[in-house]
Amino acid sequence: MSFEYFISKRILKSEAQGKKVSRAIVRISVISIALAIVVNLITLAVVKGFQNQVRDKVSGFGAHLSILSASGGNMHESSPILKNQAFFDEIKKIKGIKNIAPVAYKPVLFQSDRNQRTVKLPDGKDTVITEQNVHGGLLKGVDNQYDWDFFKANLKEGSIPVFQPGKVSEEILLSRKMANDLSFKTGDTIRAYFVRSNPVLKKLIVKGIYETGLEEHDAKIAIGDLRLVQELNDWGIQATIEIEDSLYTVPGYESQLIVRVKARGGQGQFRYDWGRGAEIYGAKTYNADKDTTFRVIVSDFSTSLLKEESITLEDTAYLKISITGDRNSVNQFEKDADGFLVKNYENEDGTIYTINAGNKTVRVEQINGQGSYQQYIAGFEIKVNDWNQLDAIRKEVKSKVEFLPSKKGELFRVESIREAESDIFVWLGFLDLNVLIIIVLMILIGIINMGSALLVLILVRTNFIGILKSMGATNWAIRKIFLIQAAFLILKGMLVGNIVGIGIALLQYYFNIIPLNPEVYYLNTVPIELSFTSWFLLNLGTLIVCVAALIVPSMVITRISPAKAVKFN
Repeated sequence: MSFEYFISKRILKSEAQGKKVSRAIVRISVISIALAIVVNLITLAVVKGFQNQVRDKVSGFGAHLSILSASGGNMHESSPILKNQAFFDEIKKIKGIKNIAPVAYKPVLFQSDRNQRTVKLPDGKDTVITEQNVHGGLLKGVDNQYDWDFFKANLKEGSIPVFQPGKVSEEILLSRKMANDLSFKTGDTIRAYFVRSNPVLKKLIVKGIYETGLEEHDAKIAIGDLRLVQELNDWGIQATIEIEDSLYTVPGYESQLIVRVKARGGQGQFRYDWGRGAEIYGAKTYNADKDTTFRVIVSDFSTSLLKEESITLEDTAYLKISITGDRNSVNQFEKDADGFLVKNYENEDGTIYTINAGNKTVRVEQINGQGSYQQYIAGFEIKVNDWNQLDAIRKEVKSKVEFLPSKKGELFRVESIREAESDIFVWLGFLDLNVLIIIVLMILIGIINMGSALLVLILVRTNFIGILKSMGATNWAIRKIFLIQAAFLILKGMLVGNIVGIGIALLQYYFNIIPLNPEVYYLNTVPIELSFTSWFLLNLGTLIVCVAALIVPSMVITRISPAKAVKFN
């Protein structure tokens, strides 16, 4: 045991002269250190927890990384890309990637059921009021490759939708906020309106209800089948061939049927290949005198000089026509009162029907195109295992994707969640500056109070200092005695501060005592997250900085004269 440590320990345990005078100041200094530790611990725990929870929730709705078209815009607005990409399997093999999955988005307007209630008017009469709410949002389309972990952790009712191969699923995952606003529960059928060339109504089934506390995203995101969203977006081309309801009107050809192609999607300008190369005419005439099959391949093109040549995949449709009866007889097609052809349908979807033409019957079978929309998506979402490796993984993904055109000439870009949600992450970054300011201020207050306490301790022990100097003790040895004494007081304050600070943090962590407004703070309760590394560095830094800062006020010992100090009382 060193001489300085031995003396410091004895002084702390003694009831030497002057201790009663300095006791109040020493206690204040210890309390200030304890308060600094409490405030700094809670600040670190709350800010770290807040940053991580908001980050995880924002990433849960989207993804850590996204691969989308280089044409610009975010995932909700960017141009579609092909689902089958050569880089898909390569990216799955990158170390640190948890999942990669295709996604697509479509704006939707949900409508509640009609609700009637009776209201009594001032004149005493009753009136019935019919209410029907609507809620706008985004339907996110996913498939079975999607990582459901985030929504499973925040699922409150029902279950996660299951998308089986074959038939498009009508099941969706809805947020509790949307469900409450529209008065829906799991198992209910909800009307959803989508906009494309014409408004489309779909009846969807609420399979599950989630709640994340991230109010801004809860209010707009619903999850459904990727195939449904692909169809609604009209990204690819959907082609059909039909017999028009009216006959050809050119003189000499009045008795001929009009075979017309109907197409939607793509860029809206279509080319038609009837078997002799692409042309711009989407209709043909048919004399109804022989069996035939029309086949047309529909592709699109752009009329704008600002757009590149379309890469939309084509679609193929067929129309089979067979004749029964006297094929060479004159066409005498049956018409209704309005002059339109009478079609006798043989199935529910209207793709098979017959037309009476006098001495013969024309049987028509439409084989609609499968639609190339299934080949298009908004992009790929990538989730990583470790947030700290995000930048490194992004760099590796970019090396396999960016500036490398696909076989169809597509160009891609890689976007991180920090870019997609830049406003939120810039705001979260400013919290680090707030933490630094709070820590510096609290430690500065502790240093000032401990400096004052050290000067008081030196003052009340001036006589003792004089005796030590007269016995040959050096100034540095005496300063070390008081610095060690101050360090003991700092450690005492830190111990109290840690007990109180960690206790408060644990109470909030387990019991959520302090709530938050999710519309403002994205969370419904104050989050707590404190790592051992942060706790250890905070305590070690506080001890080192405070003790180091006390070296300056301890220099007053060098100015004390032994002769005068021995006489000092």
